[in-house]
Amino acid sequence: MNDSQKSVHFGKNTAQRRTDNSAALFERAKAVIPGGVNSPVRAYRAVGGTPPFIARGEGDTIYDADGNAYTDYVMSWGPLVLGHARREVVAAVQAAAERGTSFGAPTAAEVELAEEIRAACPHMELVRLVNSGTEATMSAIRAARGFTGRDLVVKFAGCYHGHSDGLLVKAGSGCLTGASPDSAGVPAAYANCTLVAEYNSAESVSRLFAANPNQIACVIVEPVAANMGVVPPQGNFLRELRRLCDENGALLIFDEVITGFRVARGGAAELYGVKPDLAAYGKIVGGGLPLAAYGGRRDVMEFVAPLGPVYQAGTLSGNPVATAAGLAALRILRKGKAEIYPALEEKGAFLEKAFAEAGVPCGRVGSVLTPFFAERAPQNYAEAAKCDTKKFAAYFRAMLDAGEYVAPSQFEGMFVSFAHTREHLERTREHILAAAEAARRG
Repeated sequence: MNDSQKSVHFGKNTAQRRTDNSAALFERAKAVIPGGVNSPVRAYRAVGGTPPFIARGEGDTIYDADGNAYTDYVMSWGPLVLGHARREVVAAVQAAAERGTSFGAPTAAEVELAEEIRAACPHMELVRLVNSGTEATMSAIRAARGFTGRDLVVKFAGCYHGHSDGLLVKAGSGCLTGASPDSAGVPAAYANCTLVAEYNSAESVSRLFAANPNQIACVIVEPVAANMGVVPPQGNFLRELRRLCDENGALLIFDEVITGFRVARGGAAELYGVKPDLAAYGKIVGGGLPLAAYGGRRDVMEFVAPLGPVYQAGTLSGNPVATAAGLAALRILRKGKAEIYPALEEKGAFLEKAFAEAGVPCGRVGSVLTPFFAERAPQNYAEAAKCDTKKFAAYFRAMLDAGEYVAPSQFEGMFVSFAHTREHLERTREHILAAAEAARRG
């Protein structure tokens, strides 16, 4: 710890938020890290200003390098459903680290974590542990292609499944064509294997199957879209996807990296009663550390090496420290299910009501929600793209200055944790009302 860190006194925000230390750190970071950040949204380019550099977190609160305190609604983008530095999770990490941080060999905890995931998600007949959501979705798609012998993948505009080449695409000329790359460095050949449909429109998927008979390996979907803001599935959308995949010999993949163990212990598959062939989980299954999982039907997962010809590997897959954190978190959720999930629903509903009072439409499922600066909450990406991002930026800055840490993008979710206190939720409500008024003023 250096002298400047020693001198920081953590406390509640004053009328003027301090930024000197974070600004200095940001300048240093820009000299050695692209854009000064290790993930683009952290740069605050969509909302302006200097990103706070976080020093520590406890419960529902984080503290930055300048001593400002914030009620945290990012929660590391979702995994901290129990809050920051949960005692049992920290103890499990410490104990695991003392035994060794990495072996590149099997451990008992890997088996226990896979069993814990399968107990909550029965469709996960076989589970493979990996290191990130990107790796999980990428590997699930590879398994689907290997099993079906087909190349094409259907995804939905506005759904994000990590930054693997084949999924960084946007809609091309109409729903029945391939997509063009959304990122430089992605060959068009990769994008040509990805077809883009409209979220909440089973008809758009049906048209893709009709135009590409016996060529589509899988349909991958966020069962609750959370990367164009939170957009719940409407009506029988998920059931229709299940039917269309069955009728056309394709696999249905749920990307539950965000929804898994959050919208219900068994994720969206439990909440909506739709069984995917394969699923990807991240965030909460790592208890705040880098860990994810994919899996599903036994016959499909038996195509994965060493049982089958679909290759996927990783030195740090099932890392003992990350596995210990994930096990601790999932065990708490299992034992406290009757208390934790109703509390998360209640807290999410409280904030949704606050946005309604402020005249701001909101998309919500359980403890993840998004206020939309639009006439109504969107049902697909085209509608989400019409949101007023300038108003959102004004709202965001007002919230940050009031000590509320929310995602610096209109198209991300707010995450409520079990650790959020009633006192802090009440204060957030007051700040929502004031921030929405600031957004209206511009």
